[in-house]
Amino acid sequence: MRARFGWARAAVAAVLLCAAAAAASAGLHGADVRRGPVPELARRYATVTAEVEVSGDPRLSRPRVRGDHAAPAAVLARAEVRGVEEADGRRVRTRTPVLLVVDPDVPAPEESAAGGGSSGPPPDRAGQSVPAGRAAWLGLLPSTRLRVAGRLAPGLTGGDRIAAVLRVRGRPEPRIVAGPSGPQRWAGRLRAGLRDATEDLPGDARALLPGLVVGDTSRITPELDHAFEETDLAHTLAVSGSNLTVLLALLIGPPGLAQRAERRGLAPRLGLSLRATALLAGALTLGFVVVCRPDPSVLRAAACGAVALLALATGRRRSLVPALATAVLLLVLYDPWLARSYGFLLSVLATGALLVLAPGWSEALRRRGVCPRLAEALAAAAAAQAVCAPVVAVLSARVSLVAVPCNLLAEVAVAPATVLGFAALAAAPVAMPVAKLLAWCASWPARWIAGVARTGAALPGAGVDWPGSWPGALALAAVTVAVVLAGRRLLRHPAWCGLLAVLLVLLVTRPAPLTRVITGWPPPGWRFAMCDVGQGDATVLAAGEGAGVVVDAGPDPALVDDCLRRLGVTRVPLLVLTHFHADHVAGLPGVLRGRAVAAIETTAFAEPADQAEFVRREAAERHIPVTTAVAGEERRTGPLTWRVLWPPPSPPAQPSPPPSPSQSPRVPPPWQGAGAGWEPEGPNDASVALLVRTGGLRLLLLGDLEPPAQQALVRSPAAADLAGVDILKVAHHGSAYQEPELLRLAAPRVALVSAGAGNPYGHPAPATTAALRAGGAVVLRTDRDGALAVTGTGGRGGRMGVVRED
Repeated sequence: MRARFGWARAAVAAVLLCAAAAAASAGLHGADVRRGPVPELARRYATVTAEVEVSGDPRLSRPRVRGDHAAPAAVLARAEVRGVEEADGRRVRTRTPVLLVVDPDVPAPEESAAGGGSSGPPPDRAGQSVPAGRAAWLGLLPSTRLRVAGRLAPGLTGGDRIAAVLRVRGRPEPRIVAGPSGPQRWAGRLRAGLRDATEDLPGDARALLPGLVVGDTSRITPELDHAFEETDLAHTLAVSGSNLTVLLALLIGPPGLAQRAERRGLAPRLGLSLRATALLAGALTLGFVVVCRPDPSVLRAAACGAVALLALATGRRRSLVPALATAVLLLVLYDPWLARSYGFLLSVLATGALLVLAPGWSEALRRRGVCPRLAEALAAAAAAQAVCAPVVAVLSARVSLVAVPCNLLAEVAVAPATVLGFAALAAAPVAMPVAKLLAWCASWPARWIAGVARTGAALPGAGVDWPGSWPGALALAAVTVAVVLAGRRLLRHPAWCGLLAVLLVLLVTRPAPLTRVITGWPPPGWRFAMCDVGQGDATVLAAGEGAGVVVDAGPDPALVDDCLRRLGVTRVPLLVLTHFHADHVAGLPGVLRGRAVAAIETTAFAEPADQAEFVRREAAERHIPVTTAVAGEERRTGPLTWRVLWPPPSPPAQPSPPPSPSQSPRVPPPWQGAGAGWEPEGPNDASVALLVRTGGLRLLLLGDLEPPAQQALVRSPAAADLAGVDILKVAHHGSAYQEPELLRLAAPRVALVSAGAGNPYGHPAPATTAALRAGGAVVLRTDRDGALAVTGTGGRGGRMGVVRED
């Protein structure tokens, strides 16, 4: 009894000691953020000249759509302010962590005689064209020192590890005052060599291989990144403990043999003793940390990878949980901010699941006749998913149903891709042809991983929405426990297991006929659908089985992709982008994701320029022809016929786009009437407007036309065909700026408005909806009614209906 109480006292004392140490460490780190002049200067939004040292890899901010424009991406980098000079000339030495924000118009930092801060050619960013100044900022290596001028501002969130945000200005020009350290320069050369070795690989392998090896995700496209997130494979794009485990397992051999005479791996083949093997493993670990950068994520990967290595080397698992706890404690004491990191939490949970749950689950599967290797892989993937899923749900408000099979399929390729990738990394500085050959060999498993991610993400039921909150996480944890307990009983009944497997396959694949019967969406015989994509436009015209002409892509790729997936659209004979505002084109990758798009048609008014270039780049990467809409042009595909009403060609008139095999455009006559020679004042007035006929229905799609263009359209020769349409897609999200004469002329039976809930513009305007209702129209809007689909036929005796998606 005394021994038991003594053990309890020792445990309590250890817990209190750890808590005291953690509190002291957190206090000291918190003091670093609050001390010095920078926090006070940030509260005053002071303009300063500062000497800063880059402490993390520069990266581009995520592109965001604000209203009808895409906010320009800025370069973000963590840094430490080492000295600050205020406007009055006072200079103070300090050491304060900040976040550097470099806008696109800031020039590249000038290099001093002390040496450059770049690793050579900077990485491209997911295939996008990057201005020279921004590319130079992205190529800066950690430990580079710069002298910059800028404005300080408080951090966006309280309790963060940064004391302020420093937005760099272009005048006076930034200057590099000291180059990076030797190890960072060496690591930068290795990473640049790997980028060069993978430069000529196919798209997915070129993007993915640097991410698998050293966590360099600069080439990962948003589309590929979305696929990895949907399938819970995003951990393969970040440096993780598995990278180090694969390398060290290659060194020491299979599990349980590291300390035996029959041990395998490269070490005994090289004649290395156990002590020499341990030293080499330590050096390899240190090199891994340096090459992949000593960021907190890399340090936690090294610690968790070392724990997994210990399991491989000794085959002893019971002592590994205390080892993992010790590693976590030391890491948190070293960097208390890790306690707030979701990535750190996921790493610890996944490693703990592999040590605690996976062995028992693997043994249970082997007892039921599953082969040992498959049982171990399946148990590891299922255990990690079961433990990490509640945290992932908090981050993404979504639960992946394909995570386990996708991780199993990808796992077979991770090890060869990692090993061959590291071999290419090591060979690049010495023999680039050899590095290219190794990279080409590694491209095959890398493409397999990317294919698994894309295929899994393309499945209609790849994931289900889940409350993105901690109560939602607790609910998912309870569901997971219930499923595990029920699964243990179901394993005794193969028939039930087979039935549940079939149901799961049906839930994931969601065959269109079955989905339509269960959900009623899309309604049978739908003609036109308006997607709910928030504050933006994305509409679809049914063009046959699995085909749809898409008009605009909305602001969010995920939302338009989800809408098209639910509608069963896999082929797009034509994608019409009415104009280049971001709320109509930023979702373009979502339309292109996993679908055959024959052509893209746009307006000739290529403004905003950055969004027009974005459309051209996305189309060129997929070899999709881009044509220009011309007023008077007529086309047909499947049951659809349509005519372009607007905009008129600017003199000299532009030629008609070439015909497509599946479409029959009629060459328009020279434009005559009120629109002749008309010049738009902005992108809205250059919107493509269409008059569509399908199943006897007449639909008028006005894009974002403003009153000047609407007035010109009423005076144009096309006005005679606009009277009494069945469906009106109200211009510009139902804004107050409408031409009353056009609304009276069209006199629609149903008016549809695409607007985002709670948008700051007040769309749709009450005056516009009142005017439409006064003309006899039924007004429906996506912010209140969700996605909408039109069914039925027009003309005399025709019956038309509008169905809301539940």
